[in-house]
Amino acid sequence: MAAPERSVVGPLVGAVVQGTNSSRFLVFNSKTAELLSHHQVELTQEFPKEGWVEQDPKEILQSVYECIERTCEKLNELNIDISNIKAIGVSNQRETTLIWDKLTGEPLYNAVVWLDVRTQSTVEDLSKKIPGNNNFVKSKTGLPLSTYFSAVKLRWILDNVRKVQKAVEEGRALFGTIDSWLIWNLTGGVNEGVHCTDVTNASRTMLFNIHSLEWDKELCDFFEIPMNILPNVWSSSEIYGLMKAGALEGVPISGCLGDQSAALVGQMCFQEGQAKNTYGTGCFLLCNTGHKCVFSDHGLLTTVAYKLGKDKPVFYALEGSVAIAGAVIRWLKDNLGIIKTSEEIEKLAKEVGTSYGCYFIPAFSGLYAPYWDPSARGIICGLTQFTNKSHIAFAALEAVCFQTREILDAMNRDCGIPLSHLQVDGKMTNNKILMQLQADILHIPVIKPFMPETTALGVAMAAGAAEGVGIWSLKPEDLSAVMMERVEPQIKATESEIRYSTWKKAVMKSMGWYTTKPHENGDSVIFSSLPLGFFIVSSMMILIGARYISDIS
Repeated sequence: MAAPERSVVGPLVGAVVQGTNSSRFLVFNSKTAELLSHHQVELTQEFPKEGWVEQDPKEILQSVYECIERTCEKLNELNIDISNIKAIGVSNQRETTLIWDKLTGEPLYNAVVWLDVRTQSTVEDLSKKIPGNNNFVKSKTGLPLSTYFSAVKLRWILDNVRKVQKAVEEGRALFGTIDSWLIWNLTGGVNEGVHCTDVTNASRTMLFNIHSLEWDKELCDFFEIPMNILPNVWSSSEIYGLMKAGALEGVPISGCLGDQSAALVGQMCFQEGQAKNTYGTGCFLLCNTGHKCVFSDHGLLTTVAYKLGKDKPVFYALEGSVAIAGAVIRWLKDNLGIIKTSEEIEKLAKEVGTSYGCYFIPAFSGLYAPYWDPSARGIICGLTQFTNKSHIAFAALEAVCFQTREILDAMNRDCGIPLSHLQVDGKMTNNKILMQLQADILHIPVIKPFMPETTALGVAMAAGAAEGVGIWSLKPEDLSAVMMERVEPQIKATESEIRYSTWKKAVMKSMGWYTTKPHENGDSVIFSSLPLGFFIVSSMMILIGARYISDIS
């Protein structure tokens, strides 16, 4: 039986959302912001060594092609003409670092994911070169020197992968974050593909001057990065090129935003002081600071929020970054096997309604904001014989909320005006236990949109509003009203404070676990223990000799 006719008013916009765990393609009505159809493909992550996190760039690219084709098929089944799709935006996991060959289109190494911490020794070596009274890296980029950002990942690849070194020497190498890799391929690849990025993604590399909005020679020299491998930097909303293959061939790609900036736009946080928190693999709180860079005294990052047009002003944001949020749920599923699907954690947590004094610090990649402590590692403490998997599941959800409380407190201190509520988005916000816990731990209302795909919506808005496309108005009076759900705190503030202070005590215990100077091999351990061995053997010989002498006397 044929599907019923469906009336679609106005042109449509597609949004690629390439995340750490999956890729998606979503299509919106530009006049109503209604989500019409989407498709999602899960991705694998590789962990070659402890602390290493990689992904296959070709798997990422293929997943995006698959999402686009399957979404178009679904639209056809709904009798929606895909020729109404007039623009495409690209949003992506930030900082993840790739290098590929511009002549063959082949990746020269796996994508090194933002969570990867293999570069800690590189960070420590570089930090010694920064004058204590002139941290030019932070003043130019808004970022602390950390394994999190692209420059140190790129430096590691250049130091350790001979194939990359050769390609750089021969002028064949191109560097990019995920957005650059996707746009280059979607616009033709080896056949004149466009090598570009936008200001939000560039601002996460630690090579980009957020004041002048350009690659910085002093920074590139400091990290020893050749500038000829870097992409061109454009605004977040302009036509970069046209799709060169597939069902949407000829459609302009006209929007590009790092995922957290896209969510800020999708939550309509266009005014100074407006903030949102996104719950994904990590957790990211961004507050719009307007046209001025605000530098944090409490462990937050200063970053580019968006620049919605070539001739439009740039907006900045303060950001609190938490490495592990949804990733802790995946860890419980894949590593411990206590749940079979991510959704099961809500049922488990609901069975007990408490962690029973159990606290979970998921510092798998060290601690990000506000501590920036790479030596921290995950711990579960407060265990008793009564503790079971349901309590640990509850503690994992609490951990996400406590981490958000820490970065919200830092944000309030930096801004001087405490947030009266928290706007939230991301897949995890479907978890009702999590949202109630968050309101209780913050002791302010949590407000979530009924349509949680704000990252996709934000980059679709940027793409539709681009000059030469002009099908999505960003004027305040034209923006569609977003239906919201409000979650109020249900516990006393004193109880919230007691639980939070215990959490902070547990955080302190997670620090100082990891050192970047392990023994290279077993021999060094053996040889370092030889003096002690000689001492023990000698002492035993003396004791035996003394006893023998006393016996014969």
